[in-house]
Amino acid sequence: MSLHTDVQEHHLQMMAKTCAILQNILRNLDAGRATSLRDGPQGWNTVEVLCHLRDFDTIFRERAALMLQQDNPALPAYDHEALVIERAYSKQNLHTVLAQLVASRQKSLEFFGELTEAQWNRPGLHAERGPITLNNIVVQFGMHDLDHIEQITRILSQAA
Repeated sequence: MSLHTDVQEHHLQMMAKTCAILQNILRNLDAGRATSLRDGPQGWNTVEVLCHLRDFDTIFRERAALMLQQDNPALPAYDHEALVIERAYSKQNLHTVLAQLVASRQKSLEFFGELTEAQWNRPGLHAERGPITLNNIVVQFGMHDLDHIEQITRILSQAA
């Protein structure tokens, strides 16, 4: 018997597909374009977006683990912009960060893939979104991934 529904399975498949899409998009990207092209004058570059995806992969998984360990925990908020500076995203290597994202995503897929039906419905209180369940976190993974894949393709379309 499956530990999750078809819908949950589809969300897990989308989470897995993100890394394949990013590997294809970024395969031949040189370091210069990865850091020089930005999403607007004050926007992020491709490396910064990728670092954000890597770090939030871990953050989403940590929030989910907290929801399993505690009853309806308050989930911490994070300052996305502060992390860019604190963690020196712009100085990181594109391909290293991509490999780290792939490794983190594998951990996330294993984590969510082992949940029971009762666990999928465990609640938490997100600082910005209010009440959420583990089901909601998996949906958030997919939407977050899509938003940033679109952002990366928009950044890279600036120069051929």
